[in-house]
Amino acid sequence: MTSSALSPAARWRGPLPDWTHDPKVWRTEILAGLVVALALIPEAISFSVIAGVDPAIGLFASFTMAVTISVVGGRRAMISAATGAVALVIAPLNREHGFGYLVAAVILAGAFQIVLGALGIAKLMRFVPRSVMVGFVNSLAILIFTAQVPEMHDVPWPVYPLLAGGLALMVFFPKVTKVVPAPLVSIVVLTVITVAAGIAVPTVGDKGELPSALPVPGLPDVPFTLDTLTTIAPYALAMALVGLMESLMTAKLVDDITDTRSSKTRESIGQGIANIVTGFLGGMGGCAMIGQTMINVKVSGARTRLSTFLAGSFLMVLCIVFGPVVSDIPMAALVAVMVMVSFATFDWHSIAPKTLKRMPAGEIAVMAITVACVVATHNLAIGVVVGTVTAMVVFARRVAHLADVTAVVDPDGTQVVYSVTGELFFASSNDLVTRFAYATDPDRVVIDLTATHIWDASSVAALDAIESKYAQRGKTVEIIGLNQPSARIHDRLSGELTGGH
Repeated sequence: MTSSALSPAARWRGPLPDWTHDPKVWRTEILAGLVVALALIPEAISFSVIAGVDPAIGLFASFTMAVTISVVGGRRAMISAATGAVALVIAPLNREHGFGYLVAAVILAGAFQIVLGALGIAKLMRFVPRSVMVGFVNSLAILIFTAQVPEMHDVPWPVYPLLAGGLALMVFFPKVTKVVPAPLVSIVVLTVITVAAGIAVPTVGDKGELPSALPVPGLPDVPFTLDTLTTIAPYALAMALVGLMESLMTAKLVDDITDTRSSKTRESIGQGIANIVTGFLGGMGGCAMIGQTMINVKVSGARTRLSTFLAGSFLMVLCIVFGPVVSDIPMAALVAVMVMVSFATFDWHSIAPKTLKRMPAGEIAVMAITVACVVATHNLAIGVVVGTVTAMVVFARRVAHLADVTAVVDPDGTQVVYSVTGELFFASSNDLVTRFAYATDPDRVVIDLTATHIWDASSVAALDAIESKYAQRGKTVEIIGLNQPSARIHDRLSGELTGGH
């Protein structure tokens, strides 16, 4: 099928996947799902500890989130599961009120996400500048790496050669063949070595007991009262916003890596549906997982929903059917995978001296602030919000200085024409009032706005103030050159923003 034969909606979503009939794509997706499933197990257990729940709860959440989002999500090949950011948000609720309230908050958070998605919250992503996106990616890479540091500290000495061996395999094995993902080879080889040689090192089993059965649907064990709603609502809203922020940022990152577009609105609603399903199955909720998504998309080369579905499915199969085998996987093998992911995720070009020399100082500052906030708070959403606000302030200051005023007095001295150039908005219009010679100008003043645009009420108020100052001296002002949008906002607001001229 040619691109011209595709419907506009299909073209907008990007190229159609060929996995339904291409054995190579099937192989890639299946192996990618298996690698991600293995990497999800220790992460889900760790996040369960953060939330203060049984390890099985985090594993159930990862299973249901991945399987559900593979069907209802808007971004192919993206992995959603239990995450640290969500765990941090709901941990106080579980600690103070119990697990039933946590589950109820997860379900309510899903409902909030569906509403926010339907209202178009995904459109806010257009206001996230590239410098914030780069800072987001780099801080993510730093968090992935620092999360592995405890697994490399105060451990038996064999962990270090195993870690080095795992990294070497992932670097050099792809030069031999790319048929099998290098991370999977690394995990299998290191597991065989440790088991066969009887090497005593920390394993996945040391993180917690794996579940032995599938989750069972049920209602949260809470009283269905207004008090319960007011208790869980703040936590649910915070979880919904944090989850959507991370998921939409991850979707945008995958869009860039794969050169395809995704439906952010569908992804927002899909995250809500996945959290509701997860809540009714007794999970702790979650959102997109950037580290595992990078394993799936960037390291393993997956591109379809099949890898996401299989990641969740394999997770439960590995826990329930192959639990004893999975428990013997050395943590060094999974740490090596995540270290490799962190190095592959970091945008090294962004900190190259050549790049920093050419980059505007404001954008470097925005990137650095984003990274600092994320690393300090361990919350990607906070870093993105602070970085975006900083970028807007930097942009406003830069654009404000572009507004300029030049005056030309007629030879007969009866009229002066002020030409205004640049954009007029709250930052630039504040200085506009000071650029006119009210006392010495002739009786007739013309303000030519042909080369500018009025964006807000602050600019109209500034023009009103200028007219008022001239009127106080018995001089007339004529404003000319307004384009249609500027004329509309000026005509609608002029004279209505103050007590009069």
